[in-house]
Amino acid sequence: MAGRPREFDRDQALQQAMLAFWRRGYEGTSMSDLVAALGIASARIYAAFGSKEGLFREAVALYAAGDGGFADLALRQESDVASAIERMLRDAVALYTRHDAPGGCMVVSAATNCSEQNDGVLEWLRSQRQERTQSVIDRLRRGVADGQLGPDTDVDALGDFYAAQLHGISVQARDGVPRERLLASVSVAMAPLLMAAAKA
Repeated sequence: MAGRPREFDRDQALQQAMLAFWRRGYEGTSMSDLVAALGIASARIYAAFGSKEGLFREAVALYAAGDGGFADLALRQESDVASAIERMLRDAVALYTRHDAPGGCMVVSAATNCSEQNDGVLEWLRSQRQERTQSVIDRLRRGVADGQLGPDTDVDALGDFYAAQLHGISVQARDGVPRERLLASVSVAMAPLLMAAAKA
C-alpha cells in the first residue's frame, strides 16, 4: 500500500522557490531544480502556482514584501531625505552581503537577460526596477518641496544616480566585494546629495 503524499505547505514551498530563483535566476532555475528545492512533484507545483512564471512572480512578491522591502521602508520612515537615501544604501549592503541568503538583489539579478520566450518576465522585472528608480526620484522631489534640498536640485539625475548605486551594490555583492568596501562606497556616494542639501 502506497504511503500518503507529503503534506503540502504552500508558504514554505514559496519560500524555497524564492531562494532558488534568487540564487540562480529565472532561466537558471529549472523545474527539476524547483522539484528538488520544494520537495514536491512538478504536477503539484503546477497545480498550486499555475506555471513556473506564476511561481516566480509570487516569489518576487514574497521577496518584496519581506527582505526586499528595505528601500520602501527607508524612503518612507526617514523624515530627512539624506538619511533616507543613506539608510536605503546601507540596508542594501546589509541584505546583499548576508551569509544566510543568496548574494545581491533578487529583482536585479534574476533576469537581466532571457530567451525570447521569456520576454514577459524580463519586461516585468524591468518595470519593477523602474518603479524603484521612480520611488527614489519621488522622495528626492519631496526633499526639495520640504526645503531639505536646494530648489535647483536635479532630482531626476540624482534619482538615476542612486538607483545605479543600489543596483551596482547588488552586482558587486554577488561578485564577492566585502561588506566593508561597499559601506565605504556608500559614504562616497552621499557627497552629491549632501551638496544639494547644503544649498537648501
